[in-house]
Amino acid sequence: FVEAFGEEGETWDLFKVVEGEFPDAAELGKYDGFVVSGSPHDAHGDDLWILRLCFLLQTLDAMKTKVLGICFGHQVLCRAMGGRVGKACSGWDVGVRKLCMVADLPPCKYLDGLRGNPPCPSIIQCHQDEVLEIPVGAEVIAFSEKTGVEMFTLGDHLLGIQGHPEYTKDILYNLVERLVSNNSIESGFAEDVKASVEAAEPDRKFWEKVCRDFLKGRKDPTGDA
Repeated sequence: FVEAFGEEGETWDLFKVVEGEFPDAAELGKYDGFVVSGSPHDAHGDDLWILRLCFLLQTLDAMKTKVLGICFGHQVLCRAMGGRVGKACSGWDVGVRKLCMVADLPPCKYLDGLRGNPPCPSIIQCHQDEVLEIPVGAEVIAFSEKTGVEMFTLGDHLLGIQGHPEYTKDILYNLVERLVSNNSIESGFAEDVKASVEAAEPDRKFWEKVCRDFLKGRKDPTGDA
């Protein structure tokens, strides 16, 4: 994430929340924003660290601090805000998928570059859970033929993205091998995924810019402003 979203002169702190590492409540105000990453765990689980994470996200929401949720982070952010998450109705989504942006995007500055540039941006996916119902006040800003809530926003300080803007194709290939080895997916499905990924290309630079501009309050992810 630091390689994808970080820039010179910035300091990024890592908290392994699954191991009980959380930022000190008294120091939350010193951070400009937070990124909640993907995880093999279920965002709808009731592990203590997941419940603590939900409470932290509620606190950050009250502070109007920027929070970017990716994959698991997208789902747990939705849950923390009162939405509903669970197993995807259509099963695993693994590969490169084109997203459809909604016609009427909310008037958030960081969304300006999403308006038709590119019209159907591609992103790497690897998930079997999804957002089933967004929180009250939230807005869906992207969907796909596989997943109804690919992106959602709440105010101008919370953004969830189901896909992985930080993933390269090599990262996905390695992850697919791990999923086969632990019997999460079948080898035939994995081979189909690899073949489809070979023929596709995620709009990685575009997504990295979207995420950076959201976290840092810039206006246009295209770089024109």
